Amino acid sequence: MSDTDYGWRRPGARELHITLIDGPNMPNLGQRNKRVYGPIASIGALHDYVKDIGASLGVTVEALTSNHEGVILDAIHESAGRTDAYILNPAGLTKTGEATRHALEETGRPWVETHFSNISAPPWSGRGLPGGPWESNFTRSATGMSMGLRHHSYLGALVSLVSALDDEGFLGKLAE
Repeated sequence: MSDTDYGWRRPGARELHITLIDGPNMPNLGQRNKRVYGPIASIGALHDYVKDIGASLGVTVEALTSNHEGVILDAIHESAGRTDAYILNPAGLTKTGEATRHALEETGRPWVETHFSNISAPPWSGRGLPGGPWESNFTRSATGMSMGLRHHSYLGALVSLVSALDDEGFLGKLAE
């Protein structure tokens, strides 16, 4: 258990493993538009944040970031047998990434699409992307979505996935 108490206790006790994948452009986190991406200094700091919260919930979080879709595909294929679920920020693959979406579907594992910004919002809104709104290629296959809350979107994705995995009635056989 982490020294940090986030004030929420998960209902289940089963050990869970969640794989976090950040796609193209996310390795540059910390140098990106502060209005959209906020105060997170680096992709490493983001991963530490998610891993720390995961540890406080009794969940192991494995994190990967790559600018290359092939690396992401290899990671999905390699991790499918040991992970319970995925959190994916497709980032630069959001409008494309068909191979990544298909690989996630083939794992049979639940996954949550996450974004720092609200990709559906117009660019002039406080949480929209410059050049948005965007339509994601991933949304139609994702178990759920968490977006528009900067790095807190990852917390929403993590807590939601853990709750769903602990609730046998929600994901049914996917949670076994």
